[in-house]
Amino acid sequence: MIIQVSPQAEARLMEQLGDRPGFFKLFYDTDGCGCDGITVLLILNERDSDDVPIEAGSLPFVINKEQQIHFESCLRLQSENNFPSFRLSSDSMIYGSNVKVHDLRDVANVTSESTEWSLG
Repeated sequence: MIIQVSPQAEARLMEQLGDRPGFFKLFYDTDGCGCDGITVLLILNERDSDDVPIEAGSLPFVINKEQQIHFESCLRLQSENNFPSFRLSSDSMIYGSNVKVHDLRDVANVTSESTEWSLG
């Protein structure tokens, strides 16, 4: 799997990562959203055992191997000036034009599969 990250999106993601270690996790969240699901980017301290790397240039991206079915193999991540979220798309579909980043590094012992965090 590959994510082509625009230069502007890469700069914004690097800023959110800061000087602390962490991984960006592409995550398709279906819990409690009242819809089919939404795409989010999580920043986690470490990978889960079922995570696989995503080629995304210099950015550390992963995805749960079971969640790969929700996405095409080649994606694009873009951002716009003065808009706080990202757009994730492929050649044939838009996965989200309001993809948000949630930094979970300060939440103790939380994995993306945990129910102890929420997008609210």
